[in-house]
Amino acid sequence: MTYPPGALRQPTAEEFQAVHESAEFRHLRSTFRAFAFPMTAAFLVWYLSYVLLSTYAEGLMSRQVLGNLNIGLVFGLAQFATTFLLTWLYVRHANKSLDPVATRLRTELEGGV
Repeated sequence: MTYPPGALRQPTAEEFQAVHESAEFRHLRSTFRAFAFPMTAAFLVWYLSYVLLSTYAEGLMSRQVLGNLNIGLVFGLAQFATTFLLTWLYVRHANKSLDPVATRLRTELEGGV
C-alpha cells in the first residue's frame, strides 16, 4: 500500500507486539515506573499525612507560625507547591529520559522521518 507524502502508515498488531516485547520498550517502561511509582507513593504519604494531621492533631495544626498563619495553612499551601514541583520534575524527566525513546519507537512504527 502506498501512502500520500507526509502520511504515517498504520502499524500492524504484530509490529506493536514486537515493540512491546523489545528491550528498548521494556527499558522505557521501567524508566517511567522508576520515577512515577516512588513519586506517587511519596506524594500520597505527604497528602494523607496532611489530612490525618488536620483531623487528629488539631492542636499542632492550629499552632500559630506568623500572625494568623498557622501550621495547617502552611501545610495546605505546601500541598500546592509540591504539586507544581512534582509536575515540573516529571516534565523534566519525561523530556530527558522518556520522550526521545518514545518518539524513536513511534517513528519506527509509523514509518515517519
